[in-house]
Amino acid sequence: MRHTKNETTTQTLTRLITALDKQQPVTITYTKADDTETIRTIEIYDIVISNAGDILLKAMDRETGETRSFRLDRIVTYTVHRTEYTVARPAADEPRTGHGLATVTVLYPVGLPVLARVELLADALAA
Repeated sequence: MRHTKNETTTQTLTRLITALDKQQPVTITYTKADDTETIRTIEIYDIVISNAGDILLKAMDRETGETRSFRLDRIVTYTVHRTEYTVARPAADEPRTGHGLATVTVLYPVGLPVLARVELLADALAA
């Protein structure tokens, strides 16, 4: 189990992008808006940036099978599993729901290492 307070945002994001690439589920301890904590096992399918500048993980909740969004800065701990995804996710051509989200499109060269992708994402966010 990794504690996000002991890592940089870049380290956490790098590990979560790797889990996304390998389609490995992640169990997170998450602080909700009402300051209560919940533990969820999720399957990440997208990472977006809100208009407020928050990094959001779009994921399927294994318990409910529903789409959920999680702010990266509210994740307290996480564990990446070695198993594979099992929950069906929205098709790529379905319109995204949610208001106030800005999508940042970043094109990566084939085979670009995860850390380089995180740096490209950070550069795109700064622009």
